[in-house]
Amino acid sequence: MQNAMSPAESAAVQAAVTDLIAAETLPISLAAQWLETPLGPMLAVAGERGLHILEFLDRAILSKELTQLRRAFGGVAFGPNPVLTALAGQLAEYFDGARTDFDLPLAPVGGAFHHSVWTALRDIPIGVTCSYKDLSLRLGNLKAIRAVAQANGANPISILIPCHRVIGADGTLVGYGGKLWRKRWLLAHEQRHAPAETGAQLGLPGFG
Repeated sequence: MQNAMSPAESAAVQAAVTDLIAAETLPISLAAQWLETPLGPMLAVAGERGLHILEFLDRAILSKELTQLRRAFGGVAFGPNPVLTALAGQLAEYFDGARTDFDLPLAPVGGAFHHSVWTALRDIPIGVTCSYKDLSLRLGNLKAIRAVAQANGANPISILIPCHRVIGADGTLVGYGGKLWRKRWLLAHEQRHAPAETGAQLGLPGFG
């Protein structure tokens, strides 16, 4: 895949993140797992409240997200968790084209405004894209475009909170923390598997 990491690069980054988690010194309250996907390994972290993190291993702010999560909920260690078990199955179905939405408790760490943006992102159906302006209109504040873009970029739960469905007003892909080649792949994958009527589902500005 274009711009994908080499196997050696991927293994090195995965080992570094694994070592970071293995060095945990806080009391353990959260479980982590690596999940293999067609787009490379993803790190998932969950606890009693639900899924906190689902990120590709080369996400630039992954270490920062783990630090914020540890401050909020405690230590992280690799191990089993029912949310992670369910996530593995649902994510596999998504990549197989057999699932178009997810049924899991989500618990991303962030402030009230970030959560409002992430909730709006979850309202964008598979096969539909929108702009930052569309999201701002959805939230009732057109002047918040820059803040909406920042919250979109800070989303710690890839795919399930579909920030990849936000594109430029001119139709360009614009930025994506999981890398643009993955964004392009995800959008093409969802276009292939979206229900034919999905574009008319919301009736909201920019979401149809």
